[in-house]
Amino acid sequence: MMNTPWYQIENPEDVPSPALLVWPERVEQNIRRMVEIVEGRVEHLRPHVKTHKLPQVMEMQIAAGITACKVATIAEMEMAAEAGVPDILLAYQPVGPNIRRLLELHRKYPNVKIAALVDDPNVVDTISSVFSSGGAVLPLYLDVDCGMHRTGIEVGPAAAAVCKHVSESSAVEFAGLHVYDGHVHDVPVADRESNSVAAFEPVLAFLRTLRDQGTPVKHIVGGGSPTFGVHARRALSEEFSDISYQCSPGTTLYWDAGMEAHFPDLGFNTAAAVLTRVVSKPLEGRLCLDLGHKAVAAEQEIGNRVRFPELPDANPVIQNEEHMMLETSRSGDFAIGDELFGIPWHICPTVALHQEAVIIRDGRATGERWEIRARGRRLTV
Repeated sequence: MMNTPWYQIENPEDVPSPALLVWPERVEQNIRRMVEIVEGRVEHLRPHVKTHKLPQVMEMQIAAGITACKVATIAEMEMAAEAGVPDILLAYQPVGPNIRRLLELHRKYPNVKIAALVDDPNVVDTISSVFSSGGAVLPLYLDVDCGMHRTGIEVGPAAAAVCKHVSESSAVEFAGLHVYDGHVHDVPVADRESNSVAAFEPVLAFLRTLRDQGTPVKHIVGGGSPTFGVHARRALSEEFSDISYQCSPGTTLYWDAGMEAHFPDLGFNTAAAVLTRVVSKPLEGRLCLDLGHKAVAAEQEIGNRVRFPELPDANPVIQNEEHMMLETSRSGDFAIGDELFGIPWHICPTVALHQEAVIIRDGRATGERWEIRARGRRLTV
């Protein structure tokens, strides 16, 4: 398929729409790029599962030597354990029945190291009680709020007290710090790097505080996709040679239109797309597609939900549950039933909208369908 855009396939007629398409070869390229950024030292990688939610991608990572991951849900944790990942961090503070579900997972997969985040001493007490009753121990990372103000606790005396409380409680152990700078997503590389460094600066002093109070940090999990390069350099530096420092990018596995637009310097390839079709042409200059907000993530404003490389002037004006209306000067070039390939602006929530991914190899949709195993929220393990 020389001179054919990577996202176009030879046999779109074999794929019902709307559909999520995944290119495993491009996923593997992105895994190699992650490994390259940490200079081959795969022990510094703990990629997030939330983007792909697939055991097949977990197996690709394991084949590349990446044996740790980060998850956001119990379902993602169970999928990763089933896929054979030996080291899984729930990057979420467990509350309510989810604490007992973690204990059940620990029993179900005794050879898998599972851990979680905390930022509150009362949660520590509840976890301690539940895991004590189950005769198990759960490693806990302090969730550090380094500026995003979504979860976690700012470094200081209260944060140090939580760490000390974990270290002195039964059935839990202090594992280290989780430092997610998700608020840092500047497009200029220099600004992104300087802001990530500034967000981490208070953590350096906090490390010394914890050491002095007798709860030294052994592990740090830092960053996401935009700041991956900054955290990788820190992980590789001599300054942190005595700490297990892991980077946790996630969108890097698939990439998307938003990441393409803002962070081309990181060098990843888009590896997923959506196939949609024209289902109606109610007005001149408009196309109605079967790409509603049940098929592509709608948390962005309507103009930043999907990009159509074949229609650079496309302007989405309406999106409902099952429909998307585009304005384009090229509407006359399309007949009802014609397909379009879209690159989601944010791939992670888009994946969760689909039950399965259509696998593309050598420019063709294969008969392979990969179930998005971790998209659901089961209430039991």
